Amino acid sequence: MTDILSVQELSVDLGEFSLKDVSFGVPEGSYCCLLGASGAGKSVLLETIMGGFYPEKGKVFLRGKDVTSWPPEKRKLGIIFQDYMLFPHLNVFENIAFGLKGKGITRVEYEEKVRQISTQLHIQDLLHRDISTLSGGEQQRTALARALITKPEILLMDEAFSALDLLSREKMRKLVRSTIKELGITVLHVTHDSEDVWALADQVAVIHEGKLLQHGTPEEVFCCPRPGYVAGLVGARNVLRGRVEECDDMGNSVIETQGECIYSAGNWLLKGSEVISSVRPEDIMVAREEMAISSRNQIRVTITDTERRGPLVWLTGTHGKLHLHAVVTVSSYESLELDPGSEAVFIFKARAVQILEGSSGRSVDLPSSIPDCVSVEDI
Repeated sequence: MTDILSVQELSVDLGEFSLKDVSFGVPEGSYCCLLGASGAGKSVLLETIMGGFYPEKGKVFLRGKDVTSWPPEKRKLGIIFQDYMLFPHLNVFENIAFGLKGKGITRVEYEEKVRQISTQLHIQDLLHRDISTLSGGEQQRTALARALITKPEILLMDEAFSALDLLSREKMRKLVRSTIKELGITVLHVTHDSEDVWALADQVAVIHEGKLLQHGTPEEVFCCPRPGYVAGLVGARNVLRGRVEECDDMGNSVIETQGECIYSAGNWLLKGSEVISSVRPEDIMVAREEMAISSRNQIRVTITDTERRGPLVWLTGTHGKLHLHAVVTVSSYESLELDPGSEAVFIFKARAVQILEGSSGRSVDLPSSIPDCVSVEDI
């Protein structure tokens, strides 16, 4: 698939903050989320793509054309900001139609365009309302309509859902997903919320301190995050450092970590190499005793900590120096009586072991700052 947007070795120096050699592409028709914490550089990158900042180094390409020196209005990009930036002196209809001014179309034509996009976004009954009377979700849909009515090459969204309550965010995700799919629009969406990624994106790029750390599909990034910041950001709570003790040509291996053998499948590793692996907490089943099932990893642990979060309970289990995190429902926690100090068995499939570094038969230099077992609180 051809990239409609390509950023190559982009560097921007703003004094106290800078982007450093950022490169990535957004395929045409895709939904790409730029994920990172506040201050990571997401908005600076977005504004540079828009034309708000001129880079010290690097290029921005749209459909293969170098647009680095083009003014924002020439790039044909739609934008929705966190605060929507609607015009308070204009009503809903006038806000939506604003982007069509100067396009050389008749009143009848742009009235029809406003009617079509407002109907798609379910705000056709709000067109004569004053902006100050709208709810957050209605303002969001008005801003979205204004951005889409010009049929932009790419829609840029800067934390567009963060001002909404939880229920409104869920509704907007569904509406945006269906509208974008129907219109075939390419989206680059800046967010700090991984729920936006899972609900909307087919591409995700993780940025931290002005550097792009990882880019791929949500499945690739969340299941095989790079150790350190990315792993912590996407919730990889069990990050294990070990050594490959056994392996075969079928992708099966045994990894020794903190005196415990972990069985891995589907990862072709080199015997004797050091690796960093991960098991997501939701992939770990918790039982009181070992079970006669196909899961090869069954580790007896002592529960050392429990933490309830809504309908779920997070468990920390310890076996010698090995610490693992698992998550269970409240009902499972209560039925198993998994209080601190109790014994349990953490069970997970060999295929649930993801190799973060050291796969494909390569020996790697591991970062010295990564301990043998890392939880998200440590990153």
